[in-house]
Amino acid sequence: MLVVGGLALLVLGGTGVLPDVTEGIGAVAVTSAYTWALAARTGGRPIVFAALAAVAGAVVLLLDTQELRTGAAVMTCTVGAVLGVMATVPARQFLIAVREVVIAVVLAGGAAVAAVGYAPTISLVRFEYTVLALSFVVVLGLVYRLGAGLHGLGRRGVIAVVVGSLVLAVILAYAEALRRYGATSVVGSVLDSASWMLETVGGVPRPIQAALGVPALAWGTYMRARRRQGWWLCIFGVAATAPVANGVMNPSATLLQALLGVVYSLAIGFVIAYVVIRADLALTGSRGSRARRNEERSAVRPEPSRTRPLL
Repeated sequence: MLVVGGLALLVLGGTGVLPDVTEGIGAVAVTSAYTWALAARTGGRPIVFAALAAVAGAVVLLLDTQELRTGAAVMTCTVGAVLGVMATVPARQFLIAVREVVIAVVLAGGAAVAAVGYAPTISLVRFEYTVLALSFVVVLGLVYRLGAGLHGLGRRGVIAVVVGSLVLAVILAYAEALRRYGATSVVGSVLDSASWMLETVGGVPRPIQAALGVPALAWGTYMRARRRQGWWLCIFGVAATAPVANGVMNPSATLLQALLGVVYSLAIGFVIAYVVIRADLALTGSRGSRARRNEERSAVRPEPSRTRPLL
């Protein structure tokens, strides 16, 4: 209810129905609610952390400096990205994994909308990297405990983490090299392609979401129903949730364009995830549709429900 009320205040304040300060109040309400939910999910003290978030948000609104507003926006997006991953549950079937990824992205989107209410002054690239890095570090610390430490990785977990890290490094390095040192013709072709997609289908998928974040989170939730190693794959799920904030924060894109970009990223990512999961089952599991159904029925590794603490 607090999240719904906060988002309502954000909309009413942003459309001019209520005073501008209403946006900030709504942002603080959503940040506090998300902090409470993340603390409860990870076995912390939800009342204490939610109260601290509310006090910090009130200080941001009272002092009203660019640095504090930007910091509050970063914190809100980070909490939303991490909560999106932590709120998932194991998926016995691929369609359930799809549902879990969608829930994670929606949660991250709510935090991104709240971050806009702080009216931050940002460098878009720096903001994206900061939120992604902070989210990755926080999730890594949590998964280290949920995944039984490094010795819980196993051979398959090590391979998955190494491959995921390489994909993340390649995507970030390529994007940064293209932005800083790319040849004019190459950059021009990329921009032309993005412009064509905006005009034709209304949005541009994010490579880091489509190629890494969505497949990793879908495969991770699918694997978690079978073995604890799946949590290590879910680390890269922040590559699906964290970029949502960047799309919403982009002043050159409309909310519809940001939404369609996420939808296209999800569609591409689910195709990749399906191929990866089927390949994993073909290499390590039993062949045939009946064998797969039996494998799904036997995938009953217990985890707390979505509303219960993981730790």
